[in-house]
Amino acid sequence: MPRATLDKDPRAVAAMFDAVARRYDVTNDVISLGQDRYWRRATLAAVGAQRGEQVLDLAAGTGTSSEPLADAGVRVVPCDLSFGMLEVGKRRRPDLGFVAGDATALPFADESFDAVTISFGLRNVVDTAGALAELLRVTRPGGRLVVCEFSRPTWAPFRTVYTEYLMRALPPVARAVSKEPDAYVYLAESIREWPDQQGLGQLIKAAGWGQVAFRNLSGGIVALHRGVRPS
Repeated sequence: MPRATLDKDPRAVAAMFDAVARRYDVTNDVISLGQDRYWRRATLAAVGAQRGEQVLDLAAGTGTSSEPLADAGVRVVPCDLSFGMLEVGKRRRPDLGFVAGDATALPFADESFDAVTISFGLRNVVDTAGALAELLRVTRPGGRLVVCEFSRPTWAPFRTVYTEYLMRALPPVARAVSKEPDAYVYLAESIREWPDQQGLGQLIKAAGWGQVAFRNLSGGIVALHRGVRPS
């Protein structure tokens, strides 16, 4: 399997996720010790989408994050770079309108969505600033952004333990539950190199979003960043 590297070439990233698509959700549940379910619920609450609103779920993967929105009457559009992920999701939820798209060149018109969200995907985009600008472009004035992404644990002793887990324990765990453990080596590397909470907040502000704030989940292992497109 072609392994993505920290240069995050879109073709390599897509190929990597194509290869892990079939067992992606199960593997994530195992390596996060079930915390991914809590993170998804917190993200949905932060988006706060109402029935009838139009929401872009970017880096939606197999649509796990889109399903509860659709079930609540939200007009959600799951979008992902990986055709393999989209195929798995479409087989499970044929009613969802999955769209293939690159975060840096979204296939949507200006001001199309009431809210946009991306979970554990912004870290994999070749141009973070470009993706945040694209999300701003397709959001209506007053619309919301929610980014759920791995971040920096706030308690220093735990941060050391967590970093050791990422680089030493996560790959063996991934080998036990996945046929493509190299993808999870990349996962560990990309998390370690990702900006902390304040750093990502600054990138979001620089892209033009207003009212930027964040909330730590699981002691800062994950952070929810929010923003609003200025009217």
